Amino acid sequence: LVRKGNPKQIHGWNDLVRSDVKLVFPNPKTSGNGRYTYLAAWGAANLQDGGDQAKSREWMKRFLGNVEVFDTGGRGATTTFVERNLGDVLISFESEVKNIQKQYGDAGYEVIVPPVDILAEFPVAWVDKNVERNGTEKAAKAYLNYLYSPEAQKIITSFNYRVYDKQAMAAAKEQFPETKLFRVEEQFGSWPQVMTTHFATGGELDQLLAEGHR
Repeated sequence: LVRKGNPKQIHGWNDLVRSDVKLVFPNPKTSGNGRYTYLAAWGAANLQDGGDQAKSREWMKRFLGNVEVFDTGGRGATTTFVERNLGDVLISFESEVKNIQKQYGDAGYEVIVPPVDILAEFPVAWVDKNVERNGTEKAAKAYLNYLYSPEAQKIITSFNYRVYDKQAMAAAKEQFPETKLFRVEEQFGSWPQVMTTHFATGGELDQLLAEGHR
């Protein structure tokens, strides 16, 4: 999300490492939203640099160095950007920034979708013990099936979420600018690996922040 008129001319990830741009997004240590932002930035840099990790690390140092405020969660980051008027760019989930724009009005903000981005999927969990204990197996199964029906997929796009149903996406194509989405696993391995390598104490995030302040 950028200020109305996009005064800093933000169009992609590379614009976010310029010295005149200040960023707002949640702390990856405390927020899943922040972790996806960090991984999206690193992944985009990695694709651009042809997998050269040394170059990507240098890019990430500049990226993290431009963060004006690290709030603990997405809601705090929104308040910082919208109400405290700090930062030039608020980075968040596509659905979230569009809902923010809707909530606070179109007058002050614009949504920018970069040409490369990360796929963030919401998991759906089925817990055998719970459905057995509550006698809700039939209803739960019906609901899960319904989520992937054409009707539900269309409803989900109305809340600014991309879906797998091609017809629903075609009908809502004006909402969703084209972007190349990569999966976490394609670039970083499993989530347990990611948490250990990047977000554990002394991991890549801590190292990059420390190096950036030397």
